[in-house]
Amino acid sequence: MHIFVGLGNPGQKYANTRHNLGFMAIDRLTDGNSPWKEQCRALTQKISIAGKPVLIAKPQTFMNLSGESVLALLSWHKVFPENLLVFSDDINLKCGTLRIRPNGSAGGQNGLKNIIEKIGQNFARVRIGAGLAPQNYDLVNWVLSAITKEDKTLCDAALDKIPALCKTFLIKGIQETQNLFNG
Repeated sequence: MHIFVGLGNPGQKYANTRHNLGFMAIDRLTDGNSPWKEQCRALTQKISIAGKPVLIAKPQTFMNLSGESVLALLSWHKVFPENLLVFSDDINLKCGTLRIRPNGSAGGQNGLKNIIEKIGQNFARVRIGAGLAPQNYDLVNWVLSAITKEDKTLCDAALDKIPALCKTFLIKGIQETQNLFNG
């Protein structure tokens, strides 16, 4: 089994913010009719992609403590970090850009930083461009701001690629996924 985790903050207040692009990515994998189950401080669903079982999850710990939920999910389901794929926002990428990596650093993203502290760096991640903050704009306010109408069009185009990206990842692996989807 694989676990696909989207990072974000719970609650309607954060629903359409740049920091919730990870949650939005996971939402693109659901059929919209299946109920979410609360498990390991996350909302989860079991789905199938390309005939393979996948647990999708949205940690409810708030962004900066995402690693607590991810560690618990991996432990509970006996899944190795190599079978984890994490979706997060990235303020260093233009809206509409996807960047897939097999492992690496947090790159300043606090949710990824907490996951790395809990399980190490050896898990795949998909960074979704949240747009560059305007000059002299507070970064916390930027990531927690609503996505503008113009940026939403670009973000939606990237998010629309998530189901195909996940299918490629499961069938052909990380290298082919990078070749096809890195922007």
